[in-house]
Amino acid sequence: MLPRSFHSGLLVHLILVATASAVSAQHYRIKDVFIGQDFFNSWTWETFQDPTHGRVNYVDQATAIAKNLSYVLDNQFVMRADSSSIVDVKSRGRDSIRIKSNAAYDAALMVLDLAHMPEGCATWPAWWTLSAKGPWPVGGEIDIIEGVNLNSNNAATLHTSTATSTDCDVAANSNQGCGTKFSRDNSYGSNFNRQNGGWYVVQRDAAAGIKVWFWPRDDPSLPQSIRYGSSDIDVGPEWGMPEASFTFDNCNYGAHFDAHQVLFDLTFCGDWAGSTFLSSGCGVVSCDEYVDQNPEKFKDAYWTINSMRVYTPEGHNGRSHMRPFDLLHHLFN
Repeated sequence: MLPRSFHSGLLVHLILVATASAVSAQHYRIKDVFIGQDFFNSWTWETFQDPTHGRVNYVDQATAIAKNLSYVLDNQFVMRADSSSIVDVKSRGRDSIRIKSNAAYDAALMVLDLAHMPEGCATWPAWWTLSAKGPWPVGGEIDIIEGVNLNSNNAATLHTSTATSTDCDVAANSNQGCGTKFSRDNSYGSNFNRQNGGWYVVQRDAAAGIKVWFWPRDDPSLPQSIRYGSSDIDVGPEWGMPEASFTFDNCNYGAHFDAHQVLFDLTFCGDWAGSTFLSSGCGVVSCDEYVDQNPEKFKDAYWTINSMRVYTPEGHNGRSHMRPFDLLHHLFN
């Protein structure tokens, strides 16, 4: 039998090591994977009038396939805008795509391996999440990738119902929300595409808050678990600082964010891209006229997705690791 003093010392050491491990890294396990054809099988093509007043005509899945606006090539999922037609001034706008996941996720880690995003004047693409329950803005909105026209720095933004400590409230500042502009000028648009894209990761839960990381395609600091699509991921200090971080120390996370569905879309002009079109150096005609009369300008207005993986924290998918005091009980009994 080992001396009692050894037991005590080992006990303290194990508590410190186990607790430090629990604090320094958050463990996630794969829940859903979307690659290629999975998007056709598990997402919905939405066709209603654009709520941001864009010069766009969202088409259904059958139309998107027939017009070659949604397809799979070499296991990559592609969504694009029409780039061959002059748009009738009486129509809703240029044909494009808006899709939403059938599944909704609460606490989660989402990893997007993106090869190409829409770029160019008049474009306004977004990868974002929205409350499945709603109605908007109840339950919140998280914009992970978003920008307009010739932007090169991505913006991540939160939109909520009435907020208590920030201006995330959609009723404040003309629905600008709480936004963070990324530090890297290759996180959006043509600069992003020239490097063959990269990875975006969003983490959201009540304890961690909402965080967004970005790594360009050839970034050596990219965690290997992300690069190779591991089934288990630990979020730790080696990930570095996120590009966007929203904490909820003085705000009730659960009152503003619930289970979200995931969306990709591409609109044109509208409330943001339209209002900044001329100041972006995009020309002297109106944004709507530019969209209607210049189909060839939208040949690079497309998404190419290598994969999207959704992970959930331990305890959210029936799998749990031994907690520090469970480990000690197992060793000493």
